[in-house]
Amino acid sequence: MDDPNAFVDRLLQATNAHDLDALVACFADDYENETPAHPARSFRGRDQVRRNWEQIFAHVPDVHAETLRRAVSGETIWTEWEMTGTRGDGTPHRMRGVIVFGVRDGRAAWARFYLEPVDGDAGTVDDAVRDQVVRR
Repeated sequence: MDDPNAFVDRLLQATNAHDLDALVACFADDYENETPAHPARSFRGRDQVRRNWEQIFAHVPDVHAETLRRAVSGETIWTEWEMTGTRGDGTPHRMRGVIVFGVRDGRAAWARFYLEPVDGDAGTVDDAVRDQVVRR
């Protein structure tokens, strides 16, 4: 069994070096990305990984990623991420969340993706709960 931590270390290194080929090589050809909160964003294949990261590197040229926490269970690794940078228009780019990876042969075979843009001005928890349950 490959160490899932080694996979995450390679992914972080490739991301922070802005090495697109090394980053894409971290994913299996038949990689499946499931985005449970936004099902239409789910995809299959590392070609889409390449297209996604081409855009990120082009529009957030100083993007930097960190994993804040990790937990491994067999070939599954739970990771908490923070990504920061500056968009081409000068506005801050900040995303946080969890990605659960299934690792096979040292590459991501699948992921459940819960990374979201940080919304620092979204209101209080009371506002958020009300927005989720009150029909307007």
